[in-house]
Amino acid sequence: MDLKEISDRLEINDVLIRYTRAIDTGEWDKLDTVFTAEASINYTESGGVDADFATVKPWLAEMLPAFFPKRMHTLGQVDIAVDGDTATASAYFHNPMPMADGEGGEKIVEIGGIYHHELVRTPDGWRSRKLHEEVVWKKNI
Repeated sequence: MDLKEISDRLEINDVLIRYTRAIDTGEWDKLDTVFTAEASINYTESGGVDADFATVKPWLAEMLPAFFPKRMHTLGQVDIAVDGDTATASAYFHNPMPMADGEGGEKIVEIGGIYHHELVRTPDGWRSRKLHEEVVWKKNI
């Protein structure tokens, strides 16, 4: 592995972290540094939408805080493959989130799965042009 590939892999890892931090903190504009303008995002396995970034960004800002006021991702098992100016990255995720239990309290909902990104090098750095959230398991949903 040469220095360019090491640098690319570190930059792509930063994209993955920016994504989860933006989702967890509700800093929705930070997603502009994660996705290309024409990115395709598929959240259907977790009950969400499959749409372009322009549609998904406001949907996330409206829906996530309404159902999951607190969010906290953990990423692991990151697999990155760089091929020139394109790359793929898959990362295991664990996402526990408190939500109302319908009886005045709250319960912890957990989702585990794999984020699959297709990325492209842009003048502003690496960006995801496609995200598929693969759900492997759910708990308390």
